[in-house]
Amino acid sequence: MVFPLVKGITFMFLIGLGIMGNIYVFVSYMCLFKGVKRKSSHLILIHLAFTNSITLITGGMPTTLASLGLRDLLGDVACKIVVSLNRMARGFSLCTTSLLTVVQAITISPRASRWGRLQPRSAWHLLPLLVFLWILNSLISMNLPLYIKKASSMNSSEIRTNENYCYFLQQNSTIRWIFIVLMVLRDAVFQGVMGGASGHMIFLLHKHHQHVLHLQTSKLLYRTPPEVKAAKSVLLLMLCFLFFYWADCFMALYVTLSLEKCFIEVSALELVNLGYAILSPFVLMHRDGHLVEERQTLRPCVHL
Repeated sequence: MVFPLVKGITFMFLIGLGIMGNIYVFVSYMCLFKGVKRKSSHLILIHLAFTNSITLITGGMPTTLASLGLRDLLGDVACKIVVSLNRMARGFSLCTTSLLTVVQAITISPRASRWGRLQPRSAWHLLPLLVFLWILNSLISMNLPLYIKKASSMNSSEIRTNENYCYFLQQNSTIRWIFIVLMVLRDAVFQGVMGGASGHMIFLLHKHHQHVLHLQTSKLLYRTPPEVKAAKSVLLLMLCFLFFYWADCFMALYVTLSLEKCFIEVSALELVNLGYAILSPFVLMHRDGHLVEERQTLRPCVHL
């Protein structure tokens, strides 16, 4: 009983910290987006903070409640909604981070280049693309509500996979593999796009570094453009995402293949699953030391 209690308190603290961080990022970029310094990346970061909040609420809070012995607070319908939203939010997180990487790569590209020609004329031009990502991830997760039940409503013979507070029923193998293939294909495509855009950014940053060295050698004053600083932060955010994504994949595979489900291993997997949503707002705050300064130059839209 001690370990679940410690787990519940720890998760409650970390999830609360992550939610507050994402709310701060959401409100801060919302203020910037309403001001004169509106950028396409601001809209994407607003969406990322919103997505992270959904991940923490649907993935973290039910696990925390179950650890504290409050499993019965979730009904059958709530289980379907919570688990489905959590799986969708994980897909949103991948797609949004990939989109952010592409937009930042376009932003720092010369306007005459192929990448530079893709620069959106307005931040609102990205809205249809974000709607498409919602539709895509909703379709990939549309089968989940049919196979999810509240834990207390299940017989032991019907249990497929333990989700602490909800269970997956046995699915038709053909349907299950169709959705698994779609999910893997989505992850592969968006991570491939992310990798290509990141490689392009690294190439441009290397050229910028060589340019800076030349100016320093010539004893000329040079100031790093904000776009270059933003590109470096996006690369850091992408590395953060990839670390937690692949750590989650390998740990999930290990736990699945383990004959005995160790409490610590399962808890570590659940924490890694939420790691990006918890850490990413603080990565943005750290790199955007100018974030608060920029907000102070605009008319305040909300007082934090």
